[in-house]
Amino acid sequence: MVGYKFMGKAHSHAYKDVGMFFETNADVVMKAICGRDEQGVKAAADKFGWESYETDWRKLVEREDIDIVDINAPSDAHKEITLAAIAAGKHVFCEKPLALNLADGREMLAAAEKAGVKHAICFNYRFLPAVQLAKQIIDEGRLGEIHHYRATYLQDWLVDPNFPLAWRLKKEVAGSGAHGDLNAHSIDLARFLIGEFDRVIGHNRTFVKQRPIPESSEGLSGNGSAEYGEVTVDDATGFLADFKNGAMGMFIASRFATGRKNHNTFEIHGSKGSIRWDLERLNELEVYFREDEPNLAGFRTINATDASHKYAGNWWPVGHAIGYEHGFVHIVYEFVKHIMEGTPFTPTFLDGVRCQEVLEAVDLSIERGAWVSIEEV
Repeated sequence: MVGYKFMGKAHSHAYKDVGMFFETNADVVMKAICGRDEQGVKAAADKFGWESYETDWRKLVEREDIDIVDINAPSDAHKEITLAAIAAGKHVFCEKPLALNLADGREMLAAAEKAGVKHAICFNYRFLPAVQLAKQIIDEGRLGEIHHYRATYLQDWLVDPNFPLAWRLKKEVAGSGAHGDLNAHSIDLARFLIGEFDRVIGHNRTFVKQRPIPESSEGLSGNGSAEYGEVTVDDATGFLADFKNGAMGMFIASRFATGRKNHNTFEIHGSKGSIRWDLERLNELEVYFREDEPNLAGFRTINATDASHKYAGNWWPVGHAIGYEHGFVHIVYEFVKHIMEGTPFTPTFLDGVRCQEVLEAVDLSIERGAWVSIEEV
């Protein structure tokens, strides 16, 4: 694994627990974790349960005792590490967004396909039981023709103008701000649930244009110095979309939504019914069906913790909730199963590229002030 902070902890938990709750037909052995700060990565290796650590990712990808390279370092490192891992014959599991830009993402996909290695992008929210239930309901036609898809991903960790200039606020490292970080998840969920995008039009804002240079930062916290630097990414991006199936879409991602901590939601309206979901209540799916008797009609809340709900039966008895971290366990399980058994798997680098196409089409539409077809990027 390359990376050992917020995402490193989430991914490590997944590898550590997957064999306890799922049959993978493989022993998932946590061989080595990598980071530039030797003291920090050594402490992470000890805490998370890795056998060893490296301070140079180049040594990591060349190790003969490693089959999978997991990349959760900042976005500007994804391409170089991925290409080196592929050249070394490793399977690759990469955090989103896949790359800094669409061209790099396409290069990574082409390299993986040419080498014949397995590849995955970490769109973990697909793998929560309530989201899987939403997919099942849609695929069974129970919503009928899809008319509307509305998504929000709202956080407020940047409302304080004195929050330091973390790497996520630098375009050269992160690629983009709330758009690439948060809208990427919303775009993937929309593709997963209802299908491909056709065209988009967007707008964005950077509300605080300068921030203190960080003395330290990790995750969504940090300390700033007296020196300031320029914010080069968006704080919020919204866009409208048309889907190829005729549905209309509305999307908003913001790190300035005061009071919202991790408000990732979708609401889908069809000719026969509707569904809505909120990550902050991730075990629940609200559903409405027009076929219900008028005196019983209304949104009902399904607690997706029964053994009949995908993945839920591997955990605890019905009504015993699972959390954010379990989506990572589920995607790791599916990826390892894919490697061992050759079973179908998504999301792959192709899904990362498709997401990046929408992200860049939105950016292009903002630049032009006009609708942009996905095929134009």
